[in-house]
Amino acid sequence: MRWPFAFKYAGMLIFILGLNLAFPIAFSLFYKDGDTVPLLVSMALTLVAGGGLFFFFKGENTDYISHREAMAVVALGWTAVAFFAALPFHFAGIFETFGDSFFESMSGFTTTGASVMTHIEAVPRGLLFWRAYIQWLGGMGIIVLAVAILPLIGVGGYGLYKAEVPSPTPDRLKPRIKDTARILWKVYLAFTLLLMMLLMMGGMGFYDAICHALTTMPTGGYSPKNLSVAHFNSAYFDVVIIVFMLAAGLNFSLHYRMLMGKPLVYLKNPESRFFLAVVLILCLAVYADLYRAVYHSIGETLRFGTFQVVSIITTTGFATADYDQWPALSKIILFFCMFAGASAGSTAGGMKMLRIMCTLKYCYKEIFRLIHPHGVSHVKIGGKTVADDIMGSILGFLVLYMALFAFCTMLLAGMGVDFITSLSAVAATIGNIGPGFGAVGPVGNYADIPCLGKWLLSWCMLLGRLEIYTVIIFLVPEFWRK
Repeated sequence: MRWPFAFKYAGMLIFILGLNLAFPIAFSLFYKDGDTVPLLVSMALTLVAGGGLFFFFKGENTDYISHREAMAVVALGWTAVAFFAALPFHFAGIFETFGDSFFESMSGFTTTGASVMTHIEAVPRGLLFWRAYIQWLGGMGIIVLAVAILPLIGVGGYGLYKAEVPSPTPDRLKPRIKDTARILWKVYLAFTLLLMMLLMMGGMGFYDAICHALTTMPTGGYSPKNLSVAHFNSAYFDVVIIVFMLAAGLNFSLHYRMLMGKPLVYLKNPESRFFLAVVLILCLAVYADLYRAVYHSIGETLRFGTFQVVSIITTTGFATADYDQWPALSKIILFFCMFAGASAGSTAGGMKMLRIMCTLKYCYKEIFRLIHPHGVSHVKIGGKTVADDIMGSILGFLVLYMALFAFCTMLLAGMGVDFITSLSAVAATIGNIGPGFGAVGPVGNYADIPCLGKWLLSWCMLLGRLEIYTVIIFLVPEFWRK
């Protein structure tokens, strides 16, 4: 395990982050909200720290990266960028403690959207743009960005890419992983710009449009408005954002193939078909539960019910209604959505539909074996057999996911947080959703969670974004042995 190499790569990522602080500084200078100095100081410290780490360890070879090293680099890199991305909030005095600043930053980078800001619209717009922008960086991944733009990563880039991309089997669109990373970022940027233009066409101002576009495509959910998307009370905005949340919840390699002239690729892909079918069924179930009980028109029921189902299952976390006041069935469906997540290879969190599909097929295979002991059956997705090692990884992931959910829920409850809030806060952070139920519901936030609880939930966000294995491996003694 070459720790100097890990620090060198962390230095690269920190330096890239520092360069990106130029964008919120530009917004700060334009709006003159008084947050320019904290942003400039943060940029200087970030560039010095990142550049210093890189040059101190510049002799380390990056041509080969072992599996353990890739996981260590990704976990260390994400923790480091979350730390330095918190500096603008801290120096501007937005929060009382650095822990709150780190929580907001980690929530941004992991695209969770859980916030401790109590008066969002009172925060300077340069900082709010930074808050949205780090979600956009985290959506496709800071490592994937580095692989795409840095020539010195070398052939070891695939190990880093695989350790960061949220998928059991990451797609490789081109033979060179650098080309794959560039394609993904170009598609991501194109969808973001298209969404921003559509929001502006509907009457949303440039600043609000760019902030909501930057937080929709990464399925992040940060909004510069206290009431989130509900602030606009617009059916047009709701429909547009629903469409793009669904797009962000689909595998981005499918978007690339669609842009290359294959419009039916979504229907041919088994996971996207399964995901869209699940969304449709859950929307209809919520519609049946809400109609007449909460909303008295078909249009309102469809609009608000569909928005919340899509927002939660894609782990975006935008809100247009206080779903904490909905009937029990609708709340249970939304709670299920917090675990399910969207497609592998998307920017969404959660367990992912591909893993759920594989697990359901595996359960069916076991039932088949009980009926036909001598029969031969395999788990197949799209006509291709799922290898035993991948199936084992999927089952291990699901067991670890639920075990960590239960363990962290008990820890949070032990800090004095009530049952519903503890349950949903952990589900919402480990699933990278943001809002939950109870005190952390759509009209509340995480400000009243105990300080130690916020650090625990920050760890849960990192667990969810890096899909558990990359983070939990540090707790395994074998990792530290030669």
